[in-house]
Amino acid sequence: MTTANLAYERLKRRIVEVELRPGERLIERDLAAELEVSRIPLREALRLLAAEGLVVLVPGRGALVSPFTPDDVRDLFDVRESLEALAARLAAERADADGLARLRACMERAREAIARDDRAAIAAANADFHHELVAISGNALLADLMRPLDARLHRLFRLTSDRDPGRQSEEHAELYEAIAAGDPGRAAEHALRHVADGRQDSLAVARGWSVEDIDPVQATHSRRRAR
Repeated sequence: MTTANLAYERLKRRIVEVELRPGERLIERDLAAELEVSRIPLREALRLLAAEGLVVLVPGRGALVSPFTPDDVRDLFDVRESLEALAARLAAERADADGLARLRACMERAREAIARDDRAAIAAANADFHHELVAISGNALLADLMRPLDARLHRLFRLTSDRDPGRQSEEHAELYEAIAAGDPGRAAEHALRHVADGRQDSLAVARGWSVEDIDPVQATHSRRRAR
């Protein structure tokens, strides 16, 4: 793995896990020292993160963690409702024993995380469930369309980790049962309802995290990282 990829993975984890908060200024000098990399691979890492929507680059000024607004959440749910319902329908038609086992493993990790009240692990397991759902759909184009959303989805689950994890676990179990039964219509219905049910709760949480009026140019004007 290249130095740029290592820096990318470490920064991505910190953004997704909310160690670096929405709207936070990213100072190249500070990050290069923290990650023990030079600025050239760091800049490449920031470009990769910007392509995933996790970082905003301001030419000639620097970068900041992408703001998290209700509009961002609304847009993500609009896309998810369509694509994840399709993924569930295809998964019910095409899932094999290995794919079903991977879904069960995600649900088991989520249940174990719920039992120990590990919010970060709950978010990761739930994000993995949705990733596996797309993987077992067997549609390469759908996987390509969803891949850029993986990091945003994981970040959403982490930022909204105060949502009822038991309810989400139950909904995943219902969706799994429909897929395992080979019922495409029921699987699509459960997927659509599951995504739609999380919309209002996520929007409510997003308002608390929201950085609505941030001006990226102004935010990157200071030479110091905002705290």
